[in-house]
Amino acid sequence: MNNKYIVKKDMILFDFLKENLSNKSKNNIKSLLTNELVLVNNKIRTKYNFILHKDDEVEIKNTKIKDSKYKKEIKIIYEDKDLIVVNKPANLLCISTEKEKEYTLYHFLHNYVKSKNKNNKIFIIHRLDKETSGLVIFAKNEKTKKLFQNSWNDIALKRCYYAVVENKVKQKEKTIKNYLVENNLKVYETKDKNKGKLSITKYKLLKENDSYSLLDVEILTGRKNQIRVALNNNGNTIVGDKKYNCKSDPIKRMALHAYLLQIKDLRTNKILEFKLDLPYAFGKLVK
Repeated sequence: MNNKYIVKKDMILFDFLKENLSNKSKNNIKSLLTNELVLVNNKIRTKYNFILHKDDEVEIKNTKIKDSKYKKEIKIIYEDKDLIVVNKPANLLCISTEKEKEYTLYHFLHNYVKSKNKNNKIFIIHRLDKETSGLVIFAKNEKTKKLFQNSWNDIALKRCYYAVVENKVKQKEKTIKNYLVENNLKVYETKDKNKGKLSITKYKLLKENDSYSLLDVEILTGRKNQIRVALNNNGNTIVGDKKYNCKSDPIKRMALHAYLLQIKDLRTNKILEFKLDLPYAFGKLVK
């Protein structure tokens, strides 16, 4: 629910909020401003001393439930003066789209760095699909963003995922090579090498039962949706992947998790490796 108010006289924004939100503490009000939840005439305002004028419209967005849900799940894995590595929850966009501006990984990290210093900035280096959870790297300055992003395919030495798929896999280990093309926001395999981009995906079976298989997947190319397409074409759609017509959704999310990322740090020429545990829900599916 959004709350809208019309300003009756000129006054400071903080005083207006305190007057109209008598049930909230000063810290609560400051938090609303910091988290960009206060709009004046449809523009976000974060400064407590912003001057309001008569007939201005003040809107306060109530995002407590959705906000807290993701904040609990977003965990910072690594941070230094230039980089932040986080564990992205499933069903959260990395960056905004026309339909969704606020509930993105970028939005939360933007607020995180701004809370430390209002002049801080954040830049995404690479991204995951909305439905996929796992490791994502952000830069704290444009120089670092360009340094890593422009060489990403060369410096991303190893990218591994846990995936739970429907049914048993025919081969316990396999390298899948195909050519991918995008049409109407969906990625497909094409037999025409001139039209598609080469995609190379390797998997190894870790565990299975009669219904599901847990795979360790490594991508040797970074194509959009490449794991989802490769496994689907292999006869083993990822659990919960509605985009590729998965029949089951037992854990209410797509069972794909970017658990390992090894990169060459161009600042030092050393190797950085980040690793996450197998999500509990994935392991439970193949017990």
